[in-house]
Amino acid sequence: MARPKTKQQTDVIATNRKAHFEYEILERLEAGLALLGPEVKSLREGRANQADAYAIVRRGEALLVHLHISPYEQAGRDNPDPRRDRRLLLHRSEIRRLSGKLAERGFTLIPLRLYWKNGRAKVELGLARGKRRHDKREAIRKRESDRDLARVTRLRNRPPTS
Repeated sequence: MARPKTKQQTDVIATNRKAHFEYEILERLEAGLALLGPEVKSLREGRANQADAYAIVRRGEALLVHLHISPYEQAGRDNPDPRRDRRLLLHRSEIRRLSGKLAERGFTLIPLRLYWKNGRAKVELGLARGKRRHDKREAIRKRESDRDLARVTRLRNRPPTS
């Protein structure tokens, strides 16, 4: 008997928290990852780091470079290189469109989130342009002012103490 359809389940494995600070995200897309068995087991334990990862298009294939998936301890010698290039599962038309965008000056493709979707490992990619130093300062200033505003409204809404 088939299971009834449920809403899609997504469990986040890792997020690239510095991406929004370092880059201006212009477009987002979802891609699958071609993984080996021990890598899947390691991802199930949440052992991934995408801090300096990025995606490239080489010979008609999209690859995710420098994504670190820690070795799975029980796999023994079958563990692949933790920082190997992993193929991204995208349609050919998407790869062609992305390669055109990446050929333009200043664009890069970075992973924003690594997550499970219906039991499959997916990566959310962002077509990004690097921020300049003054843009980063502006982001810090805005974050601090938002924090101050939240603090003031929290204090104002607090009930009076006797």
